[in-house]
Formats: sequence, structure tokens, C-alpha cells
Amino acid sequence: MEISERMEDGVVDLQLTGEIDLHGSPALRTKLHEIAAGKAPALAIDFTGVSYIDSSGLATLVEYVRDAKPHGGKLALHGLQPKVRMVFELVRLNELFTIASDKADAIASVKAV
Repeated sequence: MEISERMEDGVVDLQLTGEIDLHGSPALRTKLHEIAAGKAPALAIDFTGVSYIDSSGLATLVEYVRDAKPHGGKLALHGLQPKVRMVFELVRLNELFTIASDKADAIASVKAV
């Protein structure tokens, strides 16, 4: 899995590529811990390049929500392919995470007061 990061309109924007599984999730966990430790107020994650996510990847995202909550950090996901989106829906994590239709909506949702 590859991770690239940039700032866009005051929001940390991560682009993920590959599979978020037992092998890829540790790198994502490390990056998300860095972002949470830096108390970033807003994070958007682009899943356009993600073809698969398993329970370890889902757990990594849930951990970020837990770690970011004390400082009011917000998270939005976008670009989920149908198979990946279905995983979120099956375990009802679409109720925990904001899943936006595109990057602009994701950034707007985490910037909203």
C-alpha cells in the first residue's frame, strides 16, 4: 500500500493506493497516529486507489477516530469503490464515518462547524 499526503484548503488529504490489509494497515496506522498526535483538525482520505480493505484496515480507521476525538478531529472518506464501500456498509461503519461522494464534499464536511 502507498500513502501520499498533502494539505488542501487547511485539510490533511491522504491518498491511498493498494490494499489495506494485514500487511498494509501498519503503515496506515503509523501515518494516522502521526496525524492524530499533530492534532490535525480535519482529515480527508481518498480511497480511489484502494481495491480491498479487511478488518485490520477498518480497525485502523476506528482507532484514528478514537485518537482524534479528544481534540475534535474530523474524518471523511471519499472515492470508495463499490466493493470497498460494501465492506463499510456490511459492518455498518458507514454510520460512524462520513463517506462523501467526492473530494470537495469530503473537505467541506470536515471543515463544517
